[in-house]
Amino acid sequence: MRSRQSSELTDILRGWDGRDSEAATRLVAAVYDELRGLARRHLASERTDHTLQPTALVHETYLRLIDHQRSGWKSRAQFFAVAAQSMRRILVDYARAHTAAKRGSGAEHLSLDETDIPLGERAAELVALDNALSQLAMRDERKSRVVELRFFGGLTLEETAEAMDVSVATVRRDWTFAKAWLHRAIKNGG
Repeated sequence: MRSRQSSELTDILRGWDGRDSEAATRLVAAVYDELRGLARRHLASERTDHTLQPTALVHETYLRLIDHQRSGWKSRAQFFAVAAQSMRRILVDYARAHTAAKRGSGAEHLSLDETDIPLGERAAELVALDNALSQLAMRDERKSRVVELRFFGGLTLEETAEAMDVSVATVRRDWTFAKAWLHRAIKNGG
């Protein structure tokens, strides 16, 4: 089923380069639920009075994706890679604004485990992760991209490998290394 959906999405993305006027409408229908699920996972641990809701995060992400419509996406994984990057920027910008408004909140450790992607009251840790991820990108862009796709994009090892055009084994090694590197960088304050 996922492969058929992936193939259909790829066809829609190829049509979205301006040749198919209905492609944008079909794209929204094809990806909305998955983007909303991803947004819901990212925001699940947020405080109850949090002003950024999953629907708003999806809409903001989609608006940013419209700017990339002529990117020549080749696959579902590549599309969600760009979506992950957009979602990361939105979440980090929101966290920075929240942190600036509320300095020194008693935040907890931000987990990079693939099954535990909480944000909660962890704006400061999300900003620290973004800073460390930027440092990692200066050292090794590929490893940084793996974290972005896995953590912010929710992509599987296989989808990440496809989006990056590398092997699953490479993604697995990069993911393991990057998590350890990021934990150390965050712990040591950069």
